[in-house]
Amino acid sequence: MDLQKIVYLGDALSHPLRIKILKKLLEGEKNIYELAKEMGISRQLLYLHLRRLEKADLVESDLRLERNKAKKYYRIKDFSYKIDVELIKSIDI
Repeated sequence: MDLQKIVYLGDALSHPLRIKILKKLLEGEKNIYELAKEMGISRQLLYLHLRRLEKADLVESDLRLERNKAKKYYRIKDFSYKIDVELIKSIDI
């Protein structure tokens, strides 16, 4: 893991709402409309948080056409990270 990856990961996990989004996506794939409604937040705010989660490679998305409407679906990726002293030592700064 490189320095930038650690920074993206730390940023993605630094907000409680993003942790809640990850937990909600553990239930299964959801489109942006469903997820915003279930979480009680606006789609715009949800998009901001999902972008950070995608940047950290924790979630992925795809666009689908349904009844002539494009809908974006999100799902959690399988991930496991360990950040320890040895990892920090190995980072090229």
